[in-house]
Amino acid sequence: MILKVYGSAARQRRERHALNALTSLDNTSEILDSGLTDGMQWTLFKDAGRWNLESLPENPGLARTAGRILKELHATEKALISNLERGMDQAWVAVDFQSTLRRLTRYRARLGVSQDLIEAAQAVNPPFASKPVVTHTDATPRNFIVNDGGSVTLINWEWATLAPPEWDLTRAVWSLGMHAGPIAAEALLDGYGRSIDGVVLDRWIVYHAAQTLVRHTERTMATRPSDAPAGLVHEFNRAVLGAMN
Repeated sequence: MILKVYGSAARQRRERHALNALTSLDNTSEILDSGLTDGMQWTLFKDAGRWNLESLPENPGLARTAGRILKELHATEKALISNLERGMDQAWVAVDFQSTLRRLTRYRARLGVSQDLIEAAQAVNPPFASKPVVTHTDATPRNFIVNDGGSVTLINWEWATLAPPEWDLTRAVWSLGMHAGPIAAEALLDGYGRSIDGVVLDRWIVYHAAQTLVRHTERTMATRPSDAPAGLVHEFNRAVLGAMN
């Protein structure tokens, strides 16, 4: 079993709501119990396995399964997951893309990001976003849990909402490629049944990398220095150059 303790009651409610809305979908977390103890909200989940796609060596078969999980998720009936009427559509993404880069500007000195790089990123077109569907929003390798039998479970659903499918897909492909390798990233796309143009992918990577840098800095504001995760600034720079082609 896995015990998860939440920072707030709202986060527990969001995860329970998402999982209740996704009961028809396989490969999701299974709730065994939940409650409140000493002011702390908790949920007990069935153990999904000891491994994840971040900790395992490159495995195209498991990556392909992860792609199929995302494909099935995005085809799920969206009325149950959120009361949002529009969700995170193209207009929302375009505004948040620039907002994220402005927030990154505040922390560029702490992260070692040059002003020239910020300005180049701000000149990049916002990533393409198709019609919102049910999304996980953090489909990174560490959230794809693998058991000894090779079954894959997608966990941590508290931020599930309506967003473009490209949000999940590009974040999964990018992060899996960084942690496991390009073959795994291609296998995930194959499992999903879709290809992504390199420039389109890099525009999303600019967005994801900027968000990750901002979150990292805001979590570590009380400590000095605030070093960026290894290779992330370099990857942000690479994606900016690729997105401008």
